[in-house]
Amino acid sequence: MAETTKKVFVKSVSRNTLAKQVVERIVQLLVSGQMKPGDKLPPEMELMEELEVSRPVLREALSSLEMLEVITRKTRGGTYFNNKIGSKPFSVMLALSVDNLQAVIEARMALELGLVTIAAEKITDEELQKLKESIDRIAESRDNNYGESDKEFHRIIALSANNEIVEGMIDSLLIAHNQTDRQIKYRERELTVEHHTAIYNALLKRDPHEAFTQMYRHLKYVREKILQTVQSLDF
Repeated sequence: MAETTKKVFVKSVSRNTLAKQVVERIVQLLVSGQMKPGDKLPPEMELMEELEVSRPVLREALSSLEMLEVITRKTRGGTYFNNKIGSKPFSVMLALSVDNLQAVIEARMALELGLVTIAAEKITDEELQKLKESIDRIAESRDNNYGESDKEFHRIIALSANNEIVEGMIDSLLIAHNQTDRQIKYRERELTVEHHTAIYNALLKRDPHEAFTQMYRHLKYVREKILQTVQSLDF
């Protein structure tokens, strides 16, 4: 018996940032309840007609959704929403909010402030040692090109929460970190080492309140620095 697909109704999009708008419209099919995780999307031709876009634009959008693990495309089998789409909702929202830097920074702060307090209770001695090593690498960097070590510091803290439900948020944290990191035009190694060391010492003492305070201090500085840089570029 031939497999049938559901008839869905989506709004056409303007010619501006087409691929991103297509991503938003397809995600909206889930949000609105028209389609559910595991459902098969309409064929490409039907989507192109409904959205009034070209095949390259549609395929660019589908590639983005596949990278976000929202959909799976099967050779000769069609395109499906993933059954576990709910495991990475923050990743999807961050990707769709790429042009809203303020929202991305606030999302990063919300995630990291929660994770660092859990880390203070659960972080292992081995993870603390890795944190210290990441700080040492930043301190020893000669060209101020320590972005990867910086990200590793924050990744270790997030993973130390050791919580299956939180795991989906860690990818989101790294997406937010990458998006904000790209806005940093100059780095201040000594200040970064100072901030990271203060967070490390709070975790070493297993003090969630101090860990929260020091992480907030660090992220607040990063937020102000990035927004000031972006504002200066606008003039």
